[in-house]
Amino acid sequence: MKKFLLVSLIVSILSVASYGQQTDTIITLPEIRLTAPSAVNANVTSAFRRTFPDAENLRWYRYDKDYLAKFIMYDMDHNSLFRKSGVMKYDISYGFERHIPEKIKEEVTNAYDNYRIIRAINIKAENRDIWIIKMEGAKKYLTVRVEDGELDEVESFFKSAETDR
Repeated sequence: MKKFLLVSLIVSILSVASYGQQTDTIITLPEIRLTAPSAVNANVTSAFRRTFPDAENLRWYRYDKDYLAKFIMYDMDHNSLFRKSGVMKYDISYGFERHIPEKIKEEVTNAYDNYRIIRAINIKAENRDIWIIKMEGAKKYLTVRVEDGELDEVESFFKSAETDR
């Protein structure tokens, strides 16, 4: 009986210890916001002004060794990441149907004529220009990716029964 209790106790302790090891801890680091333009590298500010001369409401953030610029331009929210050398890694802009180039809009609406465009996201990185277009139909939501004239449906899900009413 003592042997059984001892084995049970050891198994219990090991299972609790192994459970504790399986849980991952997520540590969120505080956001570092650069409030003074002088704190941003001169190469970065120069490259930013050349690339986005009409930017408004500019806010700079430090992201590891890079600089993240959040701003508005032509009624679109932008997030652009720059290396300290001034090279832009990417620009992601968030907009609506009116921001999509006419050719791309025509391709999408022809392919999905029973859907309406509800959101548009443009990603520019590594010489690529990608549009992510969110669409709504009578019974489904779709996400379409457009790059180099090719359309790919990347997400599709049905609306809930409550939405259909």
